[in-house]
Amino acid sequence: MKQYVVPNALAVTTAIIYAACRILVGIFPDAFFTIAQSWFHGIGFNKLSAESLTMSSLLLGLISSTITAWVVGYIFIKVYKEFTK
Repeated sequence: MKQYVVPNALAVTTAIIYAACRILVGIFPDAFFTIAQSWFHGIGFNKLSAESLTMSSLLLGLISSTITAWVVGYIFIKVYKEFTK
């Protein structure tokens, strides 16, 4: 297995999902507050307000989540290879 296949695939997948989610949050903000509330028990999302979706926050989130996913994929494949020795 090539060393960067998994990190690259995970990073691209994360970028696609992040972009799709960001678009859907812009279109259906109330639905996503409801979904977030159902995932995080005990946190009152109804007390939070929705921020405006700026291009800078979109780029920051897209870049940081993609880099994080790549690093997670890289670490995962290193650990996986150690366990399969």
